[in-house]
Amino acid sequence: MAKKREKSDKPLRKGYTTGLHASFAFKSALEAFWATKSTATSITYKMDNDDLDVTKGCEIVVSVSDKFENIAINRIAHKPYTIGSLKLFAGVGVGVVTKDGLKPPKGYPAINPTPLKAIEDIYAHLCRDEGIPTYASISVTNGENLAKETANAKVGVLGGLSILGTTGYVKPISASAYMDSIKTELQVAKSNGYNQAVLTLGNSSFIYAKKHYHEIQIVEIGNFVYDALAIVQSLGFQSALFVCGIGKATKVMQKYKNTHNRFGSIDFVTLKEQIQKELGVEVDIESTKTVKGITQQLEKLNQVDNFYKMIQQESIKVLEEWFKTLTISVTIL
Repeated sequence: MAKKREKSDKPLRKGYTTGLHASFAFKSALEAFWATKSTATSITYKMDNDDLDVTKGCEIVVSVSDKFENIAINRIAHKPYTIGSLKLFAGVGVGVVTKDGLKPPKGYPAINPTPLKAIEDIYAHLCRDEGIPTYASISVTNGENLAKETANAKVGVLGGLSILGTTGYVKPISASAYMDSIKTELQVAKSNGYNQAVLTLGNSSFIYAKKHYHEIQIVEIGNFVYDALAIVQSLGFQSALFVCGIGKATKVMQKYKNTHNRFGSIDFVTLKEQIQKELGVEVDIESTKTVKGITQQLEKLNQVDNFYKMIQQESIKVLEEWFKTLTISVTIL
């Protein structure tokens, strides 16, 4: 008898954000600098947690000095944040914002408002600003390579990772974090003049879209069909294009707002009835429970193109019923 799989009730571990770690390191380096009046460096490691973030375990380095040449600066030209008499730069492995639409302004280090405010508060609390020019940088060891596993380059953060954080804590494997990422990418596209959002479901769809559209307007949305479109509408886009496979499109046609299997499977009885009504042919759903299998049957009947067109038209009807102010189109691969 197969061993029963035990369900683990162990809670997933939270962790601290890069922003919180950076502020910790800044406080330590700043205290050491004011105590010694010489260059000070503090290093912290992003603590382990149960998130899938590429920054897990990374080394964050903060340096403070009265000499500009003693701190590590990102090779990409940028303006520093001014905090009293302190100039805060993007260090090696921390990105620089090169496009509009992100929370940090274009031309500055990719440090989000919350960690930046924490750093400003630390500076105000610890320092009697004597007007002496000082310099600081936040670096992430190997950050430029780690950033290749993120969407940073696409949204215009070049040369490294972003220093992020709102609450200070990383919620492990969070759907809300995924939606935040989708919203950020869409904001960048809108801010850079794109009025059509191209939403892809899956790697093949994303690869196809890159061949036909500008990458900045393309956003991989996972299974979050309805939620992604809600963001598109709220940001004021005029239109949206979905690029997906026939299976996902069929789920949309059947009014699934999220196409993940845990939200339900395709109703093949209804699909069979619709094929018979619209195309005038009968498919055998007993021999297959996949849309691909049905497609193979329809190939023999020279009805594949009509089938794809049916799914395309019906899925558009559903999407535009949900979001009446958007012009929506669907490309099925």
